[in-house]
Amino acid sequence: MKWTLDWLLEYLKTDLSADEIADVLTKTGLEVDDVFAPVAPVAAKIVECAPVEGSDHLHVLKVDDGGTELRQVVCGAPNARVGLVSALARPGCVIAGHKIESGKLRGVVSNGMMCSERELGLSDNNDGIMELPADMAPGTPVLDVDTVFEAGITPNRPDYLAVRGIARDLMAVGVGEYVVPLASEISDVPSARRVVVETDKCPIYRFCEIHGIKMAPSDKKIARRLAAIGINPKNAPVDATNYICYDMGQPMHCFDADEIQGDIIVRMAKNGEEFTDLFGATHALRDTDIVIADNAGILALAGVIGGARGATTDKTENIILESAYFDPVCVRKTSKRIGVSTDASYRYERGIDPSISGVAIAAAARIIMGACGGKIVGTGTGGDGVQNASQIEYSPDLFKKKTGIDMPAMHQRQILEKLGFIVRESGKKWVVTPRAARVDVQIPETIVAELMRIYGYDKIPGAKPTNCTEPRPHDMHEISIKTQLAARGINESKSFGFGNSMIEAALFDRAPLKIANPITADLDTMRGDLLGNLLIAVANNEKRGYPDLSLFELGTVFTGFNPGDQKTALTIVRAGATGPKHWSGRAREYDIYDVKADLIALMHGGRFTVDASNPPRWAHPFRYGAIYQGKKKIAEFGELSPVVAKKLRIKTNVVVAIVDDIANLPGARRPKNKVLSDFQPITRDFAFITDVAAPAENMVAAALSADARITDVVVFDAFDMGDGKKSIAFTITVQPTANMSDDDLAALQNAVISRVESKCGAKIRDK
Repeated sequence: MKWTLDWLLEYLKTDLSADEIADVLTKTGLEVDDVFAPVAPVAAKIVECAPVEGSDHLHVLKVDDGGTELRQVVCGAPNARVGLVSALARPGCVIAGHKIESGKLRGVVSNGMMCSERELGLSDNNDGIMELPADMAPGTPVLDVDTVFEAGITPNRPDYLAVRGIARDLMAVGVGEYVVPLASEISDVPSARRVVVETDKCPIYRFCEIHGIKMAPSDKKIARRLAAIGINPKNAPVDATNYICYDMGQPMHCFDADEIQGDIIVRMAKNGEEFTDLFGATHALRDTDIVIADNAGILALAGVIGGARGATTDKTENIILESAYFDPVCVRKTSKRIGVSTDASYRYERGIDPSISGVAIAAAARIIMGACGGKIVGTGTGGDGVQNASQIEYSPDLFKKKTGIDMPAMHQRQILEKLGFIVRESGKKWVVTPRAARVDVQIPETIVAELMRIYGYDKIPGAKPTNCTEPRPHDMHEISIKTQLAARGINESKSFGFGNSMIEAALFDRAPLKIANPITADLDTMRGDLLGNLLIAVANNEKRGYPDLSLFELGTVFTGFNPGDQKTALTIVRAGATGPKHWSGRAREYDIYDVKADLIALMHGGRFTVDASNPPRWAHPFRYGAIYQGKKKIAEFGELSPVVAKKLRIKTNVVVAIVDDIANLPGARRPKNKVLSDFQPITRDFAFITDVAAPAENMVAAALSADARITDVVVFDAFDMGDGKKSIAFTITVQPTANMSDDDLAALQNAVISRVESKCGAKIRDK
């Protein structure tokens, strides 16, 4: 959004400078990106004029623009001659929406452009370059330029897309007095045409038919303001619609009345119906698009762009002005689908003031008739009418509950009324009606936000934490995980919060969460996992000759579209070999036990079991395991499925570990302050016979849980006994806390045997 200082001051009486106004706007929610004064064209006297070799109309000019040296400019105007004083746009000037730069024409360097009156928006004369008085000093500015503001508008503040809205907001902050503009409407004039609105997506549509106009340039003030913000002035009717769009926030369109056949019809398009816009592009429409039509077909794509048929030209004598309200969702879908974004669609899709269509069309009609003459011969209105502004039940106590600031109710009321809101008391609560332009204010919390920004965020009393460097508890958990993985030689990866639907479908059984308007075709989902992006990194590294790597990512994944349908997950991938080639020996390839060890390190000694059943799509069916604590799955690990690896064109072996939610991982345990035992540890060996498919981890976990004095269990032997049985032997380490007799040790051994046999279905070997 751009506007000029003099434009703003038309609606605001203030003594503040442009920079001070920008600071106030930024503090209250409108971030001003830049405040600048455009480079103005200057008077320049032609000193030399010579034809360009090989051209029948171009000349090389040497002009005096007030500088120390003559400036060379290439010009094709027929009236270019020695001694003429004309308007020169030096590099940096913006003319007709284009920034002038140094360049070459027919191989000749040109350091500027000589301008016609039409190019400067001063008249419709384009027969040659502008002729200025002969005694005008070179370097004198030809046009008055004004300071220009440029700001980025957030989607929740459509009222900032009007100069009047910005002035109104500044008044509410207390930096000036709002100048209430003329707000009269056109009296109804009977018309032979009707407006037929056939859809509820257009609650109000107005037209005004003006006959007998003579196309002319706009008023100099309007032309200058439009040119300053980068809009090329064309003629009064077109400029009037552009001006009202920026001045009031009401998009408008101007039709050639002689090209419209019969009534004006507002309807939904038919599937497959074709429409040619005013730039000549043809679009296939859908039944979700709103169109403006007549008896002969489509005239415009409502809220987006006008059509080639019905467009005004320099020969137009009779016009029809349109001012309407169109459904924001429909306009946005149409604009995005056909890839056309205009000033009108930008405003409609954010929601315009639904109450100003009558005032806007009257203002545009006055501008046009003031410059071009003419007479209003008919007006018309259609639609069911706009809905009343929302009424919000609000309690003044809510402000303190949400902000911690005790603002008196009377002060709150004063701010809301300055913003144009209507406040009505209803018992202990208020009923607040925002002004029609504030379509973003719908719930009590938005009223709190309005009060807070006007009150001033800089006035919130500071509350300094006791220790600013102390991380929050959840940050502490994440930092601990990252630190441990980094210490194990794994590099952290960071990727976008989006995923690829094809890759996610290949890795998991769940349906991907598709995005309606993805930033790229390859990132079309809200990522449901971290594995997809990590595997893309593995594939890209392998292509570039770096197949050996270890990566982890800790980040947010999404399980649904609703708030709260997200969690923080962790994924580890190791690919290739554990180290580079070396004379001392060949490095082995990573296997599933490496990533299993990574997960166990994050368990901080917590007890667990492993289940190898039901591997997911991404995992090798026979090289997979899931870590459980009780019935709760903590993590899973495995080798990447060859099918998935082939789809992603990964030739290197890849092993994966996934923690679905890091909240399931235990935090780092702080060592207890206890005296080390005075007793030597005791070790005992056990051997059990069990089914060949039974995991050894289950026996280890069962043995650990048999007695609190058992500190470690290590498997040292395993072999197949045939007949579907195998032998597993392990050593337990016992740390006594007191003297242990033979009976005490025997009781502990029996506890281990009993626990392993009962939990794992194993039998102790007797020989």
